[in-house]
Amino acid sequence: MLRVGDRAPEFSLPNESGETVRLSGLLESGPVVLYFYPADFTPGCTAQACSMRDWRDELAKAGYRVVGVSAQSEESHARFDGKHNLGFTLLTDEGRAVARAYGAVSFGVLPRRVTFVIATDGVIRDRVAADLRIGRHEDLVRRLVASGRAESGKG
Repeated sequence: MLRVGDRAPEFSLPNESGETVRLSGLLESGPVVLYFYPADFTPGCTAQACSMRDWRDELAKAGYRVVGVSAQSEESHARFDGKHNLGFTLLTDEGRAVARAYGAVSFGVLPRRVTFVIATDGVIRDRVAADLRIGRHEDLVRRLVASGRAESGKG
């Protein structure tokens, strides 16, 4: 699994609208909170997504953009976003290649719940890996919001 200080691997994945999204494109507008989750509509993943939704505006004020990644289809992501009014990008990693590159899988195939904070220079500034403890991911978000302005990674 990638660690703080590692360079985040570039990726290109479709979002919930079918548009191709690249990490480098996301980072042009500021640091990214990139979180991997097992599946749309499951109780734990819904709770995590709704937590990210609830913190979305505060994160944006601090300079961060939220992006979720799982293996479900674009259509599933669109329904998930629509049902819960998430309002942030959901990316489809159907083959889990990106999840594997980030170490967000167990035994090479089982999805993990991992959140990365990626600065604009592409370096991972923070990380939480907690499959069943969603509160640890929210604690990371609280720390980001409490710290104020996002680290750009440039300078």
